[in-house]
Amino acid sequence: MPPPDQHPVSTVRFGVLGPVTAWDRDGHPAGLKGPRHRAVLARLIIARGRVVPLSGLIDDLWPVPPPGAAGAIRTFVGALRRALEPDRPPRSPSRLLVTRGPGYALAAGPDDVDAWRFDRLATEAAAAGRARPARALELAADALSCWRGPAYAGFEGEPWAAAECARLTETRLGLAERQAEARLALGLAAEAVPDLNAHVTGHPWREDAWRLLALALYRSGRQADALAMIRQARTRLSTELGLDPGPRLAILERDILRQAAHLDAPAGDVWADTAAAFQGTAEAFTRNRLESAATLAGSLALAGGPGLTGAMSQRLAAIESAEQFGDADLTARVIGNFDIPGIWPRSDDPVLAARIVAAAERTLPGLRENQKRSLRARVLATIALESRGATSSRPRQAAAEAEAIARRLGDPQLLAFALAGVFMQTCYRPGLAADRDRIGTEILTLATRHGLVNFEILGRLIRLQALGGLGDFPAADAHATALDHLAGRHERPLVTVFTTGYRAMRAAATGADPAPAEQGYRDAARLLDGAGMPGVEQGLLPLALLCLRVWHTTPTSPPTPAGPILTPVAVIAPFPADTDWGPYRPWADPWLHLARGDRAAAADALRRCPPPAPGLLTEALWCLLARAAVVLGDAAIARTACAALEPAAGEIAGAASGLLTAGPVAGYLTEVAPRLS
Repeated sequence: MPPPDQHPVSTVRFGVLGPVTAWDRDGHPAGLKGPRHRAVLARLIIARGRVVPLSGLIDDLWPVPPPGAAGAIRTFVGALRRALEPDRPPRSPSRLLVTRGPGYALAAGPDDVDAWRFDRLATEAAAAGRARPARALELAADALSCWRGPAYAGFEGEPWAAAECARLTETRLGLAERQAEARLALGLAAEAVPDLNAHVTGHPWREDAWRLLALALYRSGRQADALAMIRQARTRLSTELGLDPGPRLAILERDILRQAAHLDAPAGDVWADTAAAFQGTAEAFTRNRLESAATLAGSLALAGGPGLTGAMSQRLAAIESAEQFGDADLTARVIGNFDIPGIWPRSDDPVLAARIVAAAERTLPGLRENQKRSLRARVLATIALESRGATSSRPRQAAAEAEAIARRLGDPQLLAFALAGVFMQTCYRPGLAADRDRIGTEILTLATRHGLVNFEILGRLIRLQALGGLGDFPAADAHATALDHLAGRHERPLVTVFTTGYRAMRAAATGADPAPAEQGYRDAARLLDGAGMPGVEQGLLPLALLCLRVWHTTPTSPPTPAGPILTPVAVIAPFPADTDWGPYRPWADPWLHLARGDRAAAADALRRCPPPAPGLLTEALWCLLARAAVVLGDAAIARTACAALEPAAGEIAGAASGLLTAGPVAGYLTEVAPRLS
């Protein structure tokens, strides 16, 4: 899709998964002219909203540019604009094929180009994966329906198109195989056979397709055909490529011959059958039903996306329904049954979280003495977990009391849950990455010793973040690898969001060139889109880009007569006015004003900046303030920022979030110090 700073307004749709074409809002083909017009359009679509310089278009269209090539390109662009926007008033600027700087860009929406829509659907299908095969099947079918023929048909041999054509084709072939996997997971083996037959016929070197076809045949009751298919694959691989089958195909053949039980089609939806039975027998609003609802909401939360949002609403409904019974022990059990720890100290829904905390506080005084200790610890830990970003001392006190109770009781799962609350409240000032690493280490030890999968994931995520903040990337890398394994094995799609974000942050922290890091941040942000974590997502991408750019932008030394300036200021400029900064707007504003050259407005915005709220991004926000204060010559704010950052002198600012960085804190402190003397 286009970069986030593009805001398309088009109702035109473009097709490149087949012959290059365009349709108007009613589905009628636009009047595109000759092949060079279509080549210009195709080249701009491949750029995905980025500017293609006029010189680049000339080089792409002609191996040896003729005289007047630049004028010809402008003529092609003009013809395209008339075809794509026939109702545009004369001499008014195009809103679709726009001129920017040295060239042109296509300002199309993320679903206005079939290839961009296909990529989005394919990514969502992969994310649904084995955890949600029905959804994966639906998404795969929608994605594959985008294709009308070979990608960029007629231009696939052009150097500027070859790599994109190969990428799209490989994605399509892989998605066809994932579609077959989803059908097999849903017990639709017979339905998978025809498409897989066509797939292997057209692409006989894709060994995984042969394997899936053989498995589909076996599950359709065609054991002999399945074995014959494997033999056919072996013959073609051996005769035409001189290769033996890979281990997965060989193992499948062995298991078919043994009629291994694990090859059988999956059983019916046991979860749905059990839920239906429960629904039919349990009366509404019974105690068991409410406690089960809280547990079920926890399982729903692990799916991410709408499941996570829905889980929180269902959890609150169960808690407030339990309160109607006037039984504090019941309410405490419902509160504590949601055994899903959090990793991000900013709430996805502050209003909902506040209502959960309020219910927990109401419940504490009424707990019966014989249930008070363990239930009290769970309710206290919940207060700590749901009071994310709190500035009061109450959540920290609740976390400490929960930990103390859990240690006295010697319950490892309760202690892991209590420590999760302690972790959530260990972000109240800069410089606490080492403390969080110690907490993560203990949670991980408890989890691996007692088989607590959710807490093993939490412990590794905490250590991933903390070790990043401490600059120990080899150790953090090991946790990222382990987390990817756990995510796949235990169907935890949200984990991948954080490991992908970590790798983007790591590239930013260790690379000298910010450009690849910016692309890594954009790629990671795509996984956050729709993951059901607005508390993480909102404003994160622009903040990550701003931190990276500010880090790589240094004040002049010595200052100019007008005060220190940025070198170069223009590096901060590419943020549109309506960028969604979420809660981070106050710390971005001074830099956005500086980029526009308005030092007075920047100074005013700097003075109005509040101290950063507790969280994993506190150090990064203080660094933005510190450098802006140096640039604007505000010694008081520079001094305040320096004092706040001092405990984190050995950390990498923002890296303890695992998602972005503003560079080593020590660099900012060194920069500020001489300007305070």
